[in-house]
Amino acid sequence: MNHADCCLTLVFPRALEENLVDHLLGHPELATGFTTVHVEGHGAGAAFHSVVEQVRGRSHRVQMQIVLNREDARTLVEHLKAELPNREIAYWITPVLEFGRFA
Repeated sequence: MNHADCCLTLVFPRALEENLVDHLLGHPELATGFTTVHVEGHGAGAAFHSVVEQVRGRSHRVQMQIVLNREDARTLVEHLKAELPNREIAYWITPVLEFGRFA
């Protein structure tokens, strides 16, 4: 097993949440676990899907974080781009200095 040295973060519209979660749960070889949290997107790149979002100037999003090794993160990104192409799915990869469990 490769050392978990990065965090892949995905941010996407809430309407895509079940599809992405189901896809990852169906492919445990790509990600053994992940965390999701509801967030709000701001800025020029934010797409608004409702009048409420337009008025508030914020779009409802889900942020998914997956800690894994760099090679697997790149493989997962390429897989998701091919299987679920969508301009509203943003991602970034950041270093993880340490990862573990308390017990």
